Amino acid sequence: MNNNVYVLLADGFEEIEALTPVDVLRRAGMNVITVGIDGKQAVGAHGVKVTCDEEASDKNVVVSPAALILPGGMPGAENIDRFPMTDLYIKSVLEAGGCVGAICAAPLVLGKRGYLDGRRAVCFPGFEKYLSGAIITSDDVVRDGQFITSRCMGTALPFALEIAEYLIGEEKRGKLENSIKAIN
Repeated sequence: MNNNVYVLLADGFEEIEALTPVDVLRRAGMNVITVGIDGKQAVGAHGVKVTCDEEASDKNVVVSPAALILPGGMPGAENIDRFPMTDLYIKSVLEAGGCVGAICAAPLVLGKRGYLDGRRAVCFPGFEKYLSGAIITSDDVVRDGQFITSRCMGTALPFALEIAEYLIGEEKRGKLENSIKAIN
């Protein structure tokens, strides 16, 4: 496993849920790569245009990524769910021992594929129906094995920090969190 973190961006993604992890994980020293599933540019749910680092391709999923992030937002999460290569990205990171993070509506991608069966998980209220077999909690962020799920835009920072902890450890996560919150 290397230090590559992929963030799949589809038109309709929730900007804060996508870009907060990008920022936090780059501060953590990870090589974060935004991947446009519909080309080099993705337009967020609120009209923010992002030029992605790469376009989705099977060539960039064979590099054993450390993590994959699936931002919510609508129809962004549904677009990721329908994207044929999503399964390849998920499989690649899981086989490498990395983690898959999904926030807000995006846990539906994992739930519909059965990855959350018997696992604790959380999602945006109303999307629980897509997480059949999951143990739904009321937490803001849930880590169960290689999967990290989070409730909504307002939990984007704790979500990003939980992914950072998975990748760099608890002590370094603490230092990162303190630097973000300006705690000495």
